[in-house]
Amino acid sequence: MLRILDAKTGETVPAVPARRALTRVEVHVSGHDLTGLRVLLTADLLLRALELGGTPVLPLLTADRHQAELHAAATALGIRPFEDGRDLAAGLGEAQVVHVTARDAAVPGTGVTVAVAPAGGPDAHVLTGLADPAALRLALLDAPRGTAVRLAAGALDAAGRRLGRLRRSVAGWARSPSRPVPEKVRGRLREAWEDDLDVPGVLGVLRWMDDQPEIPDGARFETCAYADRLLALDLVRDLGGPA
Repeated sequence: MLRILDAKTGETVPAVPARRALTRVEVHVSGHDLTGLRVLLTADLLLRALELGGTPVLPLLTADRHQAELHAAATALGIRPFEDGRDLAAGLGEAQVVHVTARDAAVPGTGVTVAVAPAGGPDAHVLTGLADPAALRLALLDAPRGTAVRLAAGALDAAGRRLGRLRRSVAGWARSPSRPVPEKVRGRLREAWEDDLDVPGVLGVLRWMDDQPEIPDGARFETCAYADRLLALDLVRDLGGPA
């Protein structure tokens, strides 16, 4: 079961009280900047983790400004689409709710609140100049969401190179006969992302797997494909390319 740090209480609690009940994830963004993109990305991870656990979700975006820009940025970053407006949320009655917001922002209503530390560095419009926006997604995923991030010069290039290496490895592993995800690896992945959405921990499991020679290449491929259901880094993009 996914457990999350509730910013309202400072306690780690189940993200939702009932796994199979419809849950609305309300995302509160105040501007089109890197912090706003990090909030959207955290909400996307939460949606994916809840759905992997069997919880149906309805994502809602609350933003007073820059709605079009935020939706475009979300699409570029591989973030699931959000519905707009508070009216739809009000019509859902007493559905369980999780709020995702920037740290220290005021959030009305009841439910668990997931707080996201600020991110700084390039302007949010940097997405328009990226050949592969997934590099920005990886750079933001690489730090715990409670830790402030400042992307230094060259950080996106470094993330792009790292992502390229991983995709090439995945493409190479795909040429071997498929093998199931080893249970010990699956358990490590689930343990990480169900522990307060520890995505750096998920990425760490993929690095750890490289040092386990007993894991067949086919199982490495299936592991990355499974983890990518949460990460959404398009790790299988280079399948079928040149060896």
